[in-house]
Amino acid sequence: MSEKASRKTFRIRLEAMIQQLRSSIIEGTYSVGEYLPAESLLAKQYELSNNSVRKGLEVLVEEGFIVKIDKVGSRVIKAAERERVTVTVGCTPSIARDLEFTRLLDDFHALHPSIAVKPVTGTADGLFSNRTYIESIKEQMETGAIDIFTLNNMNFNELVERGYTGLLEEQKANAEMYPFLNGAFAVDGTLYVQPVTFSPLVLCYNRNHFREAKLPEPDSGWKWDDLVQAAARLTVPNQKHGFYFFQVSENRWPLFLLQSGQSFPREGELPGDIRGTRLMEGILLCGELTRNRDIFPNYLSESSTDASRLFLEGKISMLLATYSSLNDFKHSDLDYDISPVPFIHIPITLLLSIGMIVNKHSRQKEAAQRFVDYMASRRAQDLIRRHTISIPAMKPAAEDPCPEEFRLNRPRHYSLFREIIPSYRLHSELNWPARAFESLRHLLKMFWSGLIDEHTLNERLTSLRRVDSAD
Repeated sequence: MSEKASRKTFRIRLEAMIQQLRSSIIEGTYSVGEYLPAESLLAKQYELSNNSVRKGLEVLVEEGFIVKIDKVGSRVIKAAERERVTVTVGCTPSIARDLEFTRLLDDFHALHPSIAVKPVTGTADGLFSNRTYIESIKEQMETGAIDIFTLNNMNFNELVERGYTGLLEEQKANAEMYPFLNGAFAVDGTLYVQPVTFSPLVLCYNRNHFREAKLPEPDSGWKWDDLVQAAARLTVPNQKHGFYFFQVSENRWPLFLLQSGQSFPREGELPGDIRGTRLMEGILLCGELTRNRDIFPNYLSESSTDASRLFLEGKISMLLATYSSLNDFKHSDLDYDISPVPFIHIPITLLLSIGMIVNKHSRQKEAAQRFVDYMASRRAQDLIRRHTISIPAMKPAAEDPCPEEFRLNRPRHYSLFREIIPSYRLHSELNWPARAFESLRHLLKMFWSGLIDEHTLNERLTSLRRVDSAD
C-alpha cells in the first residue's frame, strides 16, 4: 500500500471512530456520567495507534462531549456542562433555498452541540446597508463581527483584486471536490474558499409546451437561431412567450460575451476597438434576443425568482437557469427538463460556484473552520444532493444516485452537468475586472436600450479600460 493510500485509510478510520462515538453519545448509547471504552480497546477496534485514538478523543473534548479524567478515562458530560460557542455566517437570502440551510444547521448542531451557528442575511441584519457585499465582507471581517461568509467566484475575484486575501484563512484542498472548483477559488496554488455547490447555466424548458407545438425538444446541437425559431412557434400572444431570462443578472448576460470566444484586452495591453469582433457579436446577440417582442416578453423582472415564477406559471416556455434556481420547481408537478444552452460558434456556458470563507480574525476561528469543514464533508454534501436540486461540489456526492425516498421534481437530464464540463467558462475569462462589472453592465444596459450607439459604447468601454489599467 502506498504512503498516500495509508494516510487516507488512517484518516477514514480516525473519522469513523470520532463519528461513531459522537453519534453514540448523542443517541444515548453512552449516557451522561458513563465512560467510553479504554483507549487500548478503541485502538484495537478501529485499527489505530493509541496516539491516534488520543487525538480523536481530543476532538470530542473540544466539541464538549467528554472530559478526560487522568488515570481514569473519558467521561460523557451533560450538555449544560459544555461551553457553547456562537459562530456567525454572513450569507445571501437565497442560501436557504439553494442549500436547505436550516436542515444542514440542524444536522451540524446535533453533531456539534457546543457550537451554535447563526446565519446573518441581508439588510435586515445590517449586513449590507449601503455598502457592497465585498465592502461588507472586509469591514465585518476586520472587526471580527462575522466569522464565515458565503460567496461566489465573482465575489472572490473582487476580493483578490482589492488585495483582501489577507483576511481569509487558508483552506485545505479536498481531492474529492471537482478540480475546476478548487481552481476557481485559489490564488497561486493557495485555496482560500471551500467549495460547497456549483452550477453551469443551462436552458430549462416546458415539455408540455413543446408537445403542444409539435416541436422536438432542445438538444446540444442548438444554436441561437434554433432557439429563436422554436420560441416564435411557442409564443401565443397574450398567453405565453417562447423565451426569457433575468436580463441584468451577472449570472446571465456574461454568457453571450463568453460565447464569443474572445475577451477584453488583458491587463497591461492597450484597450482595443471591439467593433466588428466576435465579442461585439455576443453583445449584439444578447440585445437582439431581449428586444425581440415576438419571443421575449417586456416584463421588468426584479430577480431570477421572478423569471422562475413566470416559468412555473406557464407564461414562458424556455428559460436560462442555473441548477440552484431549479429549486423553485422541486416541489411542483411541472413537466420540465434541461439542455445545454444554445451557442454561437462553439459550445460554451457560464460556470457559477458557491463556497465559504473563514475570517482570519475570527475570535471563534476553530469553531468556524469546523463548520466550513462540515459543509465540505461527504455527510453535508449528501444532504444537499438529496434535499435540493443544487449540485454538490464533491464529485462522489454529486454523481451518486438519490434513493427513491429523496425524489424531488428533478429534470430528467439532471446529470447533464457532467457531460458539458468541457464547456464551462468563468467570468474571469472575459478579462474584465470583477470590481468593474457594474460599470460594464451599466454601459451594456444603455446600449441594449438604444440610449447609446455602438460607437459610443466602444469609446466608453475603452475609457473604462484605460482607467482600470491606470489603477
